Amino acid sequence: MRSALRERGYVRLLLLSLVLGAPISVACFFFVGFQHELQHWVWGSLPEAAGYGTPPWWWPLPALVLAGLVLAPIVTRMPGAGGHVPVHGLGGPPIGPRAVPGVVLAALGTLPLGVVLGPEAPLMAVGSGLALLALRGSRAAADPRTVAVVGTAGSTAAISTILGGPLVAAVLTVEAAALGGTRMVLVLLPCLIASAAGALVFTGFGSWTGLDIGDLSLPAVPPGAAPDAGDFLWGLPVAALIAVLIAAGRGLGLRTLRWTGRHTAVRTVVCATAVGGCVAVYALLTGRSPTEAALSGQDAIGGLAMDPHAWPVAALVALVLCKGLAWAIALGSLRGGPIFPAVLLGAATALACSGLPGFGTAPALALGITAAAAAVTGLPLSSAVLTVLLMGRAAHDQMPLIVAASVVAFVVAQLVRGDEAGAASGTGARSGAGAG
Repeated sequence: MRSALRERGYVRLLLLSLVLGAPISVACFFFVGFQHELQHWVWGSLPEAAGYGTPPWWWPLPALVLAGLVLAPIVTRMPGAGGHVPVHGLGGPPIGPRAVPGVVLAALGTLPLGVVLGPEAPLMAVGSGLALLALRGSRAAADPRTVAVVGTAGSTAAISTILGGPLVAAVLTVEAAALGGTRMVLVLLPCLIASAAGALVFTGFGSWTGLDIGDLSLPAVPPGAAPDAGDFLWGLPVAALIAVLIAAGRGLGLRTLRWTGRHTAVRTVVCATAVGGCVAVYALLTGRSPTEAALSGQDAIGGLAMDPHAWPVAALVALVLCKGLAWAIALGSLRGGPIFPAVLLGAATALACSGLPGFGTAPALALGITAAAAAVTGLPLSSAVLTVLLMGRAAHDQMPLIVAASVVAFVVAQLVRGDEAGAASGTGARSGAGAG
C-alpha cells in the first residue's frame, strides 16, 4: 500500500483526477442545468403559452412521439448509440470520447420531453468521456488500468452532486467495483478527489448562475419516530414487494430490448409512443399533472416527502402502475438513468401502504427509497447511505429499518431476476456504478 502511494505515476494520477474534476463538473453542470431548463420549458412555459395552467392529459403523447423521432437516428447511426441502455444499470465500462456527442444529443433531445428516465447515466457517460478525452495523446492512454481509473473518476465527479455529494459517489464506486484491500483504496482515492472537486464546482456554479440542476433531494420529510414492531412487520414485506416490482420492470425492459434489436428505429418510436400513452393514462385516471409520471422523479419525490397526505392512495397506486409500466418500456428502448424514477416508484409504493395499522409515514418513505435503490442498482450499502443522506436527521431513528429494507430488497431482487442475469449481453446487473 505505502509503496503504491509513493509511486510517481500514482501521484500523477491523483493530481490528474483533481485537475480533471473541476472542468468536467463545469461541463456537467451546464449540461444538467440546460436539460432542466428545457424540461421546464416543455412542461411549464409551453403549456402556459398555449393557455393551460398545467399540461393537459394528452400533452405526453406528442412529446414522446417527438422524443422517439429524435432518438431513433441517434441510436441507429451515431457512435455509441446514444449511450448505455438503461436496463443494464448505469452502464458498463467508461464511455469513450467519440460517443459523447450522441449521449449529449440523446439526453438533451429526449429527457426534457418526459421519457420517464433520469439524467444520472448520461451524466456519468459525459464525465467519463471528457476524462478520457483529456488522456488522448499521452503515454497514460496506453495503460488500460489508468484509462479505467481515470474514466471512473470522471464518472464519479459528474455524478457526485446529483446523488447527494462525494460520499455517496465514493461508496457507490467501492461497492460497484467489488474490489478489496489495497486495490480498492487505490481506485477509490482518485474518485474521491475528483468528486470532491466536482461537488465544489456544482455548489459554486449553482449559486453564481442561479441554474437549477434538479438533483435528488428532499426539502422536507415527514416527522420521524423510532420504528417499532409494526413498522418492521409491514415494512419488510413492503420492501420485498418493491423489489419484485422493480425486478419485474427490469424483466420487461430486457424483453423490450430484445424486441427493439430488429427494426430499431421504428420500434424505438413505437416504444416512446407507448411510454407517452402510459403517462397520459395516469393523467386521465387521476386528474393530476402528467409531469408526475413523465419526468424522472426528483421533483415529484420531494413533493411526496413534503406532503404525502396530499396524494390519495388511488393516485399513488395509479402512479406505480402507469409510471412503472412506462419506466419498464423505457428501460429497454430509450436512453437515460434508471435510478431516479425507481426511487419515486419505491417511495410511492411504500407510502400507499403507510395506512396499514402500525405503519408510520416516515418509516414507509425511508424503506421505500432504500428498497427501490437497492433493487435497481444491486448495491445495498450505497442505497442505505443514499437514503440516510436524503432523509437527513430523520434517518437516525430509521437506520435499522433502512438497513434491513436494503438487504431484503437486494436479496429478493436477485432471486426474482436471477434467471435473467445472462440475458443482458454479459453486463446484466453489473455496471461501473450500476446494478449488480
